[in-house]
This record gives sequence, structure tokens and C-alpha cells, in this order.
Amino acid sequence: MPFMPYIHFQGTCAEAMAFYADLFGATDLQMMRYSDAPGAEAAPSDRVMHAQFSAAGGVLMASDFPPGSGDAQAGMSVMATPATFDEGKRIHDALVKGGAEIVPFGPSFFSPGFGMVKDRFGTHWMISLAAPA
Repeated sequence: MPFMPYIHFQGTCAEAMAFYADLFGATDLQMMRYSDAPGAEAAPSDRVMHAQFSAAGGVLMASDFPPGSGDAQAGMSVMATPATFDEGKRIHDALVKGGAEIVPFGPSFFSPGFGMVKDRFGTHWMISLAAPA
């Protein structure tokens, strides 16, 4: 049974998922808005009910909280495991723009490349290369 991250946003899901899909090279981004749901005429909303894409052997899923509900993201990170140092640095640098760097990307005692970021959408990321065998 695989586990997949499911990120919740406060109205920025469409923008965030389009950015992530482009960053990770996904070509299969799918989105369904609350306004697409049966009976949505009573409470139309352009917020995203469900979005997902596949990239690099994983799946990332997300949605916006319904209007007026949900807490900001906290207490979790999405782990990305690029194959090379240069790819890790590229991902880290793209995610940090408009966000906050928590740990600069570089070698660590446990990885040839590791960094942590809170991106402009509030998502926490860990970028880590596999340790050499």
C-alpha cells in the first residue's frame, strides 16, 4: 500500500499544482473544481476540489479547503529525491523563490545533497539525494 502526500491550500491549489507539475516535469495534471460537483449551483466555487499529477515515480495530490474552513499547512513536509546534485539544487532554488529557506541545499553528513524549504504556497519541502551505497 503506497502512501501519497495530499496537500491542502486556502485558494491557491490551482496555481501551486501548476507550478509543481511544471517544476517536476509532469504532463498529466488533472483538476476538478468544487463548481464541477453535482449540486454545485447552490454554492459555486472556483476552488479546487481535487488535483493530482504523476512525476518521477510518485503522485502528488491536493485540494483547496472549502471556503471558510481548514487550517494552514503545518507539521508535514513533502520529500523529493532527485537523482543528481544539480537537479536537487534546481528544485530547491525554484521552490525557495518567494518562500523561505529553512536549510540551504548542500552536502550533509547523511546525504550528498539536502535542503529544506517552505515555498510561497506554504508547503514544506525536503530535497534529499540518496546516500551513496
